[in-house]
Parts: sequence; C-alpha cells; structure tokens
Amino acid sequence: MSTQSTTLATQTGQVISGHGRHYFVELKSGDIIKCFPRGKRGGICVGDWVDISTQGERAAIEGLHERRNLLYRSDELRSKQFAANIDQLFIVLASEPMFSEDLTGRALVAAGTAHITPYILLNKADLASTHLAKARLQPLIKLGVPVIEVHALDSAQVHQVLDPLLRDKTSLLLGQSGMGKSTILNALVPEAQAHTQAHSEALGTGRHTTTSTKLYHLPNSTGKIIDSPGFQAFGIAHLSPDDLVRGFSEFHEAIQDCRFYNCTHRHEPNCGVVAALEAGHIHPERYALYQRLLDELESQPKY
Repeated sequence: MSTQSTTLATQTGQVISGHGRHYFVELKSGDIIKCFPRGKRGGICVGDWVDISTQGERAAIEGLHERRNLLYRSDELRSKQFAANIDQLFIVLASEPMFSEDLTGRALVAAGTAHITPYILLNKADLASTHLAKARLQPLIKLGVPVIEVHALDSAQVHQVLDPLLRDKTSLLLGQSGMGKSTILNALVPEAQAHTQAHSEALGTGRHTTTSTKLYHLPNSTGKIIDSPGFQAFGIAHLSPDDLVRGFSEFHEAIQDCRFYNCTHRHEPNCGVVAALEAGHIHPERYALYQRLLDELESQPKY
C-alpha cells in the first residue's frame, strides 16, 4: 500500500523570499510558486534548495536539501537563520555615518565560521572623512580582507568594480542603515526598486529600508545576490567555542602553540594566542572582540 509521500511528484526549486509561514520558490523553469511547509516543518530560509509538490492551486515544501552553509541574525530574544548557500559576503560600509567596528567584526566572524569569502565595500569614497574609515579598517586589511571603494550613485562604476566578482556566485549584501546598501542593489538590479532614503543628520544613521531577505538574479549575468535588512547583530548562539576560533583567521597558526588542547585563549599558561597578541601579531581590538563573543557564548542558557 503506497502512501501519499511516495506518490507525490516533486519539483526542485530555490527559496527566493519568505513571509511568515509562506515562501516563494523559484523552479528551474523560472516559474515562481507560493509554497507552505508541509506539516510543522520550519527552519527554511532564502537560498535554500527545496523539493515542492503541487496539488491544485496549493504547493507544499516536502523536503530541504543539504546546505553548504547557513547564516543567522539575532536580536535581544533569539537567533534566527536568514540566508543559506552563500559564496560571498559583501559588507557595505561608509565613513558618514561612521560604521560600527563591532558589527563589522561580527559579520566577518560569521563569514569565517561558515566558510564564506568576505569583501568590504567602502561606499561614499569621495568624502573627505574616508581616510578615517580606512584607518579604522587597517586591522582587517592586514588580515587580507579586500576593501573595495565604490560610489553607489555612480551605477557604471558599481558595475565596473563588482560585476567580475559577482559572476557565477551567490553573494549576500549586508550593511547597516545609511551606508548605501539599497542604492548599490538598485544599481546592480534596477528592477529590485529597493527604497532608499537619506540618513538622518541628527541621529547619524538611517532607518531600515529593507524589511525582508530576498534573492535576485543579476541581469545579464549568472550571478545571484541576496539582499537583507540592515543588520544589527549576527547570531552566534549555535556556535561552539571551537567554531568561534575558526572565525578568527589570525588565531589559526597561533593555536598550534597552545599548551592545552581545550585552551580558551584567555588565562591559560603557555597560550599561543596570548603570546601572539603580546608579540603584536594579533590586533588588540580583534582579540577584545573574541573575548566578548566567547563571553556571550558562555552566558547562553543551556537546555
């Protein structure tokens, strides 16, 4: 006796957006179908590849394919996955309003733990204050993180700089509000019609203009780009201390000199990371970020 699960014909597609309990899935044919998860299935996000079945006008997500990687975002209450199967992370920064080094560092750690190649897009590069931004980025530049200067309002320049990097890749575009992320998206994908607005001079920041994560195909290219709301923090609750260390590339060689296999790289004797810090091979701000993130992990409630 066959069951419904064995007789349903399925098609494969990629989730391009999600809204509450329903998702929009793009099939390989290019058709986009509104789908609901079968039963209580959850944990689906933009970038996921899924199997769907259709019955009349309703479509259901029957299965989730294995992911290459997964990113989380967090607020005061919880962490929530929001994008999967990403090749590259583009972090949009600017000198006005000045970016948060803490959030930038967290984004790079998230990329490192998920094996995602990071880039920094330094927007508004014509401003006199850009040299201050570059100075603050020196610890990351020394780590080898590429910093690419862009002028978001110059569509031709954006294409000239980014098109070769975006080709054949799935890229995630992130940025704090007011940095010009939506303007860059509009230059790359005009039909996205992302809303832009000038940042508030009084507050030194902009309001969030993107409210949900969405995947777009780049015109005349095989690349895809995922846009997400202005980020405030990346979720780390799912990480182990060992995962966290993987997000700090400058630790990788130093930990080989640690005396203890379970070293936390804080107070243990003969710690290779602390020795590298004292020798100037690890930037104090990066080490301070590691300490903050490890403290956050250890303070998470255990279930």
